[in-house]
Amino acid sequence: MSTSEPSRAEPASGRFFPALLLLFIGSGCAALIYEVVWFELLRQVIGASSVSLAILLASFMAGMCIGSLGFSRRVPERWHPLKVYAVLEVGIGILGLAMLLILPAVQFLYVSVFGYGLAGILLRATVCLLCLLPPTILMGATLPAVARWMEATRIGISRLGFLYMANLAGAVAGCLLAGFYLLRVYDMVFATFVAAALNALVALVSLALARLAAGYRSSTKVAGPAAQSLAGSGQSPSQEDTAANGVETQPAPESLVVSGAATGTAAVRGTTGELVAAAIEAPGLEPGIDRRIVYLVIGLSGLTALGAQVIWTRLLGLLMGATVFTFSIILAVFLVGLGAGSSLGSALGRDLKRPGLALAWCQMLLVVAIPMAAYVINREIPFWYINPEFYDSLLPRYQHDLLRALVVMLPATFLWGASFPLAMAAAVRGGDNADRVVGDTYAANTVGAIVGSLLFGMVLLPWLGTQSSQKYLTLLAGVAALFMFAHAGAKRWGPIEMLGRGALILGVTVLMSRAVVATEPGLIAYGRFVEEWGNVEAYHYVGEGRSTSVAVSDYEDGQTRSMHVGGKVVASNKPIDMRIERLLGHVPGLVHPDPKTVLVVGFGAGVTAGSFVKYPGVERIVICEIEPLVTEAAGYWFVEENYDVLNDPRTEVIYDDARHFMATTRETFDIITSDPIHPWVRGAASLYSVEYFDLVKRHLNPGGVVAQWVPLYETSVETVKSEMGTFFQAFPDGTVWNSDLHGDGYDVVMLGQLGPTTIDVTALQERLRANPEIARSLAEVDLYSAQAFLGQFLGQGPDLAGWLADAEINRDRSLRLQYLAGLSLDRYDTRSIFEAIAAYRRYPDNIFVAPPEIEWQLRNGF
Repeated sequence: MSTSEPSRAEPASGRFFPALLLLFIGSGCAALIYEVVWFELLRQVIGASSVSLAILLASFMAGMCIGSLGFSRRVPERWHPLKVYAVLEVGIGILGLAMLLILPAVQFLYVSVFGYGLAGILLRATVCLLCLLPPTILMGATLPAVARWMEATRIGISRLGFLYMANLAGAVAGCLLAGFYLLRVYDMVFATFVAAALNALVALVSLALARLAAGYRSSTKVAGPAAQSLAGSGQSPSQEDTAANGVETQPAPESLVVSGAATGTAAVRGTTGELVAAAIEAPGLEPGIDRRIVYLVIGLSGLTALGAQVIWTRLLGLLMGATVFTFSIILAVFLVGLGAGSSLGSALGRDLKRPGLALAWCQMLLVVAIPMAAYVINREIPFWYINPEFYDSLLPRYQHDLLRALVVMLPATFLWGASFPLAMAAAVRGGDNADRVVGDTYAANTVGAIVGSLLFGMVLLPWLGTQSSQKYLTLLAGVAALFMFAHAGAKRWGPIEMLGRGALILGVTVLMSRAVVATEPGLIAYGRFVEEWGNVEAYHYVGEGRSTSVAVSDYEDGQTRSMHVGGKVVASNKPIDMRIERLLGHVPGLVHPDPKTVLVVGFGAGVTAGSFVKYPGVERIVICEIEPLVTEAAGYWFVEENYDVLNDPRTEVIYDDARHFMATTRETFDIITSDPIHPWVRGAASLYSVEYFDLVKRHLNPGGVVAQWVPLYETSVETVKSEMGTFFQAFPDGTVWNSDLHGDGYDVVMLGQLGPTTIDVTALQERLRANPEIARSLAEVDLYSAQAFLGQFLGQGPDLAGWLADAEINRDRSLRLQYLAGLSLDRYDTRSIFEAIAAYRRYPDNIFVAPPEIEWQLRNGF
């Protein structure tokens, strides 16, 4: 056929490309909804420790990697790609719905076989793999499935880059939809049904496209002049033509029957995938690029991307408050940057003659972008401050956080996003199967991402801190740039020029790594309370652990020592803080007539745990703390306040998520006192749920007592009602105890007991006289007598029933509390909340048993 003859019509993959973009938006949206839901569900099974979360993330990405790598090797080419894509989406939806049924059974099996420790960790990994691999393998195969319908040309690969961008755009929508609406208004079950409905819709549209785009044919094994001539002319050989050449045929895929002038290929693949004729280098294809180098570089790109995400999520979570909304914003911005970069990379990859060189420049620019992000986080955006008191609504707050996250992450994520389509363009060759190129590139990127998340999250960040970790990210980006520049320029530059360019790259990389600024101690200690950064007299301890960051500081008044966890003060030696910390120990300790075993959830400064050191009858104190740096810091700098509890022979520290520990241990306790982090912190709401309190009940001995901290500050009345209403679901006759010194409200202690609660006032007085150490501990927080202690009683469940009638109950499948609390972390309605509770206060004659003269004194206090 002469070149003057008309070219063949645009392939169906091009004609229906806009529809494919919409399909991938829907698919990405569903995938992120599933990811958010599955992570919440599995955290309740395997725990919320750093080990558990690392296993979760690695399992999710491992499935994506296996799916992308295995599709072209396992799925026969004769199957229509769009029909395969539809089947994959249906399979994802079915498995997504099945997870709602499977996980409760898995949880029962998990907790009944192993406890905490090494065996438990290994079982966590097994549980995650078994649950996450099947659906994520299908997710990982979706892009290679559609890639099989595309031409293995620059245009085809460019379109795949745009599909990747569309998938990321859908992921952004899914992230925001799940975080700000579905899980806030509904629950995980409803969100899962929405995702499954999206899968079904995508599958139906994909099947419709397959019918409209009739003409897909599987690969042809061609050898012979006539067949090669037809391939070069853009026509497919007929059965008569190939029979004349003695070739057995199968129908050929439309995507591979393309113009030789456009693709430079004189070969198509046989049904076995073997290359029958050698590929001819096409004009515009980059010469001499070794795919192994491309895969190495895109793997390093994935490693630095996920490593940076781990670090920046930690730092931005400190700065903006670690709510579910903050993490949704951070993830959405990260995906926006990847999607925008992918869009540009896809456009450039279609036209650039040397996409490998462009890939090298992306890595080189990351050498600048990573230190720039560190500078902006610590020196610039903290001071773009808006006082929460001036918010008319929550929208300005989240717009402000969105802007700050964009400034930090957009430059680097744009470059990582552009790297992926450029890597595909650099790796493709004439005669390639597009699905194989896409799958291998995606797998290399994902393997790097797994290594990056584990290496930085589990090793480098807790070992070296965020500053040094970002230095290593910069160095790794420079190494990736050096590899790619050296390989892409090997045939253009002489030895001297190569050496000079390499030295320049290394010099700039080292210089920029040294320019990474130190992480501000104020960011670690006070987080979003930027106005407090300069009010510290001295920092005694600053550490960054696997789960959170920890600091100990002295305030400028020279008297206040504070314990900081996750960018906020969690304990201090101020009288108002010391009282709640002591009451969390002494209220259950004195209500129980003779406690022997105690479980303390959350260490803080250790004051609550240390309260039990003064009880001579206590034989065992178990402390559950998720971050080892907390006990390391508090065990030294608060030893006086916590009575050196860590060195008491009765004490054992379990470094694990407390809920996971209770779910996997058979030990029971006389007292369980819980002082978790604020419920607005992502994940903390699982320690305030009905199911958690039911779990606590199962680990109480007969007559056992549970105490739960509830803050009245940085919260709203709806949040407090949810916390109390949920607690009273498990302990209907529970009581509330006030910790405030001045009657304005601050914190309260919720108390529940197996069986009726009765306090013999005379016996309590005698107990304090017989144990002067306990009495002295109470006197240190201005409670000098049994009457003063009992005067902290604020109310009980039956009396508060009317006030709590509209309380939203916090359950594992909704965790509504973290959304309520996250919307109110900057609100200070403490006094009004306290007065609303106190309005129901009455003398508890069904609880206090006292002689008439003492009862008269107590009643006067009500």
